[in-house]
Amino acid sequence: MTNKRVASDLLVHDFDGGLARLLEIMARLRDPQRGCPWDLEQTFASIAPYTIEEAYEVADAIEREAWQELKGELGDLLFQAVYHAQMASEAGHFDFADVTRAISDKMVARHPHVFGDESRDKSAEQQTRDWEKMKAAERAQTEVKGVLDGVALGLPGLTRAVKLQNRAARVGFDWPSTDEVIDKIAEETRELNDARKNLTEAEVFEEFGDLLFVVANLARHLKVDPEAALTHILQVSR
Repeated sequence: MTNKRVASDLLVHDFDGGLARLLEIMARLRDPQRGCPWDLEQTFASIAPYTIEEAYEVADAIEREAWQELKGELGDLLFQAVYHAQMASEAGHFDFADVTRAISDKMVARHPHVFGDESRDKSAEQQTRDWEKMKAAERAQTEVKGVLDGVALGLPGLTRAVKLQNRAARVGFDWPSTDEVIDKIAEETRELNDARKNLTEAEVFEEFGDLLFVVANLARHLKVDPEAALTHILQVSR
């Protein structure tokens, strides 16, 4: 057994090995000669659903205030980041150090009131607006040019709808008042009712999507998280 193998074994079984231990475990799982056959078969696409699932399990533990479970769920989510970084390193894209450097650089750049010379004397709302301005400036320097570009396709539908509507509203595409959104919901409801009587299944599907999109916009006008509101109703109606 080589010295490298001995060092790896010692780190893998070091309870105080921290992040270095986790990175070594991941590397060993993906080792072409000695790794786990299942892990070696995985790709970014096959692991992505697990990443999403783990993020929801973190949110679920927080919702239930299950703090001991949260510790484990956060570990599972961290492992997903390590997994993707390992595959990226194998493909020559980037490694975990690049990931941590990128997020650290971003947080420092986006918090000049903490790490720079800007005043901290502003509200959380103002800081949110500043954050959005910085994100817009960053998008302008990348290939993401359109106002609606860069909103993740994998987000839950209602959440993605709200994000797209927020982007559109910043450039003037929005209903001026909540009343007009409610009127639009009534209009879309009538159209859906007509569709179910006279149109095809595909057309009913499309009309129902239109209605949901406007309902998401109402949630945005009311400053309600539509996903959270729906989840709450599902919980209290059990």
